[in-house]
Amino acid sequence: VNSGFLFIPCLLITHNIGVLLRREDEPPLIKGWIPFIGKALEFGKDAHKFLKEHKRKFGDVFTVQIAGKYMTFIMDPLLYPNIIKQGRQLDFHEFSNRVAPFAFGYPPVTSKFPGLREQIKRSFILLQGDNLTPLTESMMGNLMLVFRQDYLEQESSWKTAYMYKFCNSIMFEATFLTMYGKPASASRHSGMSVLEKDFIKFDNMFPLLVAQIPIWLLGRTKAIRQRLINYFLPHQMSCWSHSSEFIRTRFEMFDQFHLDQMLLVSMVKLRQTHHFAILWASLGNTVPATFWAMYYLVSHPEALQFVRQELEDVLRLSGVEFSRDQDVTSLTFSTESAIKESFRLCSSSMNIRVAQEDFSLRLDAERSAAVRKGDVIALYPQALHLDPEIYEDPETFRFDRYVQNGQKKTDFYKDGQKLKHYLMPFGSGATKCPGRFFAINEIKQFLSVILLYLDLELEEGQSKATLDLSRAGLGVMLPAKDVRFRYRLRGQHFSSGT
Repeated sequence: VNSGFLFIPCLLITHNIGVLLRREDEPPLIKGWIPFIGKALEFGKDAHKFLKEHKRKFGDVFTVQIAGKYMTFIMDPLLYPNIIKQGRQLDFHEFSNRVAPFAFGYPPVTSKFPGLREQIKRSFILLQGDNLTPLTESMMGNLMLVFRQDYLEQESSWKTAYMYKFCNSIMFEATFLTMYGKPASASRHSGMSVLEKDFIKFDNMFPLLVAQIPIWLLGRTKAIRQRLINYFLPHQMSCWSHSSEFIRTRFEMFDQFHLDQMLLVSMVKLRQTHHFAILWASLGNTVPATFWAMYYLVSHPEALQFVRQELEDVLRLSGVEFSRDQDVTSLTFSTESAIKESFRLCSSSMNIRVAQEDFSLRLDAERSAAVRKGDVIALYPQALHLDPEIYEDPETFRFDRYVQNGQKKTDFYKDGQKLKHYLMPFGSGATKCPGRFFAINEIKQFLSVILLYLDLELEEGQSKATLDLSRAGLGVMLPAKDVRFRYRLRGQHFSSGT
């Protein structure tokens, strides 16, 4: 699971469900749970309002008791570095080790498999640094494969589509091909649309699974999850070619454990479910982030035109004469800035840490907070993302907010002090999402492709896209409702005649 993502309803729901399940005299009835679950999720939707009000009353550091747990919220981003560096005393894994196995259905990595946890952790280096180059190149090839076959071979007349569905269909398959590879005798997997539909159904239930609501209460979610897991059966994966080094390494890593028959069954299940969890981690936040980046650009035609022109200029300066038959390879600062700006507006991650001992948490030179073992420390980056002192007119999309004089802008201030952490969609510290660099590259590539190949505009007569707040605290929020847009292929060459 992307590091640092958890939300308040988890604590509320988990606590109350635990109470219900411990009542031996009266088994819980589903209909009796519905009002409580709804109430808890409504509280999650109001989390930003709740925290903003408490900050106004009690200041930048305050403690509340939720479901028997003391949670100390740090609302001042200038204090974040002191919290993030407390890796030994403030731990994230206590949450993730409980939540991830429950949500994805895999057995915890225990002493049965000595050294496996460390190997899993080391494998994430294959998503960063020099290893990112072949992964990004593969993604571009697969993105162009899907886009060319599904969209470029059409007539050039205007067509209507739903934007989130459009983003999901392209990004889902291109990412799958990049991570897991292609079938032995074809360039694309059959049945990908069925897999995508199952993934969406599971993803819709994901917040409830993170909240540790028993899966048997969630309709057919367990059967859907099992179908997704079964897609990664070893004999099937072994026939795929051109998988990423990351997936190949993890496949071989699980094979290294020579175990007795009983443990072998556990290892096979562990491997399958880990591959499924990686699929979700690759798409669960990236697809909605792609949607918002596309939506904000298309709904701001002047921004779209500026970014498109910059892409064309970069290609010309590189001596590339682009046409419909040309694959895209170049990216720009403005494209990256637009992506960061959409992250700022649509991400709502909550960074959770659990105290491993009683200690005094140093906040700054003057202040400390007494923390008890088991207490929860929470950072809520959305508060800084929408802080008007840090970001002028914070509710407005400005595609060039992170560009200054043709370079990346990294200077943002609070109370006259430069912020070390000014944009935090991926968690913080050592537990940042390890795939964040690849995710940003994917979105850059997607935007570059659609801007260079397509004319785009929103359909008239529909309301603006709004955030689905049911995922507040979990990462990038989905749109509450999909939006319609029109697209058509641009001319054989750029409209400027290149």
